[in-house]
Amino acid sequence: MKAVCWHGANDVRVDNVPDPKILNPRDAIVKITSTAICGSDLHLYDGFIPSMKSGDILGHEFMGEVVELGPSVKNLQIGDRVVVPFTISCGSCYFCSRELSSLCDNSNPNAWMAEKLYGYSAAGLFGYSHLFGGYAGGQAEYARVPFADVGLFKIPDGLTDEQVLFLTDIFPTGYMAAENCNIQPGDTVAVWGCGPVGQFAIRSAYLLGAERVIAIDRVPERLQMAKEQGKAEVINYEEVDAGEAVKEMTGGRGPDSVIDAVGMEAHGTGLDALYDKAKQAVRLETDRPTALRQLIVACRKGGYVSMPGVYGGLLDKVPMGAAFNKGLTFKMGQTHVHRYLQPLLEHIQNGDIDPSFVITHPMPLADAPRGYEIFKHKKDKCIKVVLKP
Repeated sequence: MKAVCWHGANDVRVDNVPDPKILNPRDAIVKITSTAICGSDLHLYDGFIPSMKSGDILGHEFMGEVVELGPSVKNLQIGDRVVVPFTISCGSCYFCSRELSSLCDNSNPNAWMAEKLYGYSAAGLFGYSHLFGGYAGGQAEYARVPFADVGLFKIPDGLTDEQVLFLTDIFPTGYMAAENCNIQPGDTVAVWGCGPVGQFAIRSAYLLGAERVIAIDRVPERLQMAKEQGKAEVINYEEVDAGEAVKEMTGGRGPDSVIDAVGMEAHGTGLDALYDKAKQAVRLETDRPTALRQLIVACRKGGYVSMPGVYGGLLDKVPMGAAFNKGLTFKMGQTHVHRYLQPLLEHIQNGDIDPSFVITHPMPLADAPRGYEIFKHKKDKCIKVVLKP
């Protein structure tokens, strides 16, 4: 089959690779009909996530049709149309039983690697390094899905791939980010980063009852989408000090909650951004927390800091004194996708949201290397790339 394979930093290729096979009784094979490039994939593309090997198949946002089932999978049939959560969950461990599926104890066969780096292991992830299980990803023609009886979510007739594909990751991620803000009637939410996750966080904040959403970015088309489709008030951080602007827009108090939809590769215009780049270049720091520093300072006292943006290691100069003295609540982590599949599907079916709004660049799987290039460098007004095998 054809698959998008990692061969080093800034080097992805569409290769011929062996077809996946059933390895475990709870496996399924899915013929992929749509897959996407995620902002998290860029951390792999840029070489910031350890344990990648040349030839690894990328991709964790994918859906398709069941073409083969292991003997223990009784709740699915050949031909079922399904979406695949990016987190791999067994469904029965301590964490899965509490709907904390991204913390599954049983789905990462390389848990020892994550434990050495982080002190613990989260769930296995599709196409996201050997640190998270070494599972082949979904930017391919076919994929093996372990724990398929738990992971595969059937899609009813009448919905297009484009409407439901993002149930695999970015819609639940944006929604959980907003849910973690404990939004109350009349609240103001500020979202740093207007990429795909940020766009869904904006829409989700309104779904959960926010009165105002303020969105911060520097890319004109992202800001335009946030304003016109998301109904957010927008700030270009290259034109003003975003932290000060957000405070001014909230009467000096600061927003009730803030969302970091940027993560480890934040850009900025201040001295701290230059400091991060210098330390990262000599491997004295793994992540660039420019946005995180800013939003901690901007958030009101007693507010909430929600962090869907991925962090991969060690941060420097994070203003924890401000966070402590302001009594901020932090909530973060990989998304518990399984928890949100049914309620978010209902939002789509009810017409509350059409997730396809975020797609700007549909293209064939063969064009994936170009897709990565334009997505990373935000060329051609690119916000989201969807690949069709």
